[in-house]
Amino acid sequence: MRRAAMAAGDGLGPALRAVTERVQQAAARRPQGLPAVQPRLVAVSKTKPAEMVLEAYRHGQRSFGENYVQELLEKASDSRILSSCPDIKWHFIGHLQKGNVNKLIAVPNLFMLETVDSVKLADRVNSSWQKKGSSQKLKVMVQVNTSGEDSKHGLPPGDTTAAVEHVINKCPSLEFVGLMTIGSIGHDLSKGPNPDFQVLLSLRQEVCDKLNLPLDKVELSMGMSTDFQHAIEVGSTNVRIGSTIFGERDYSNKAPAGSGGQTEAVTVQGH
Repeated sequence: MRRAAMAAGDGLGPALRAVTERVQQAAARRPQGLPAVQPRLVAVSKTKPAEMVLEAYRHGQRSFGENYVQELLEKASDSRILSSCPDIKWHFIGHLQKGNVNKLIAVPNLFMLETVDSVKLADRVNSSWQKKGSSQKLKVMVQVNTSGEDSKHGLPPGDTTAAVEHVINKCPSLEFVGLMTIGSIGHDLSKGPNPDFQVLLSLRQEVCDKLNLPLDKVELSMGMSTDFQHAIEVGSTNVRIGSTIFGERDYSNKAPAGSGGQTEAVTVQGH
């Protein structure tokens, strides 16, 4: 714990500033035809202590992402974070099992669920958020398995528009804000743009055309530590970056009971 806290104090500020600068540079390289939306940087703090979240917040970071429900609940409920980080915005970016929905909805300052991967899950989340009695809708993204890999969660591309329509028309407590993908890890850019990102771009166009939605109102969450600049250049509005900011992770003690930890560690390895 002490080593992590020291690392946060010594290197987190410069690392965060460097990533923020790279995000801005990549945004400046986008073609004019893409929506002029400043990309959101989600700092993925999974397996990292609350001290590092506090340090990043002190350096101006506000959006944070977690993959495990229990870890998110514990971190977001930490008295130091509650008292010192009033404007923090938590994103859940891991696979959400239906049995953990109520626990997720109880997370303080939950801002967005990026991984709605079925209409049944959307219905469960909608019902739970409705019971919470919040005056605000919960922002959600529909997750798409663009690579077709068995290790990845998400809807098949062909089911995306119907799922988005369901969220908009059948889930009054949810606000659909975009599409999310993990994509294949380690794509060789010398062979051309990442095909997973191209699929998500095409799906956004399809969703907007069929459901009459403004293109600039549908976000794209794609891009992690290894490929976020390319993702932004082709249209990402939300990048999920962990190890480049916080350093490498230690998974030896991170497989929370009931969270599907082992599977999630595989599916989100590139953050």
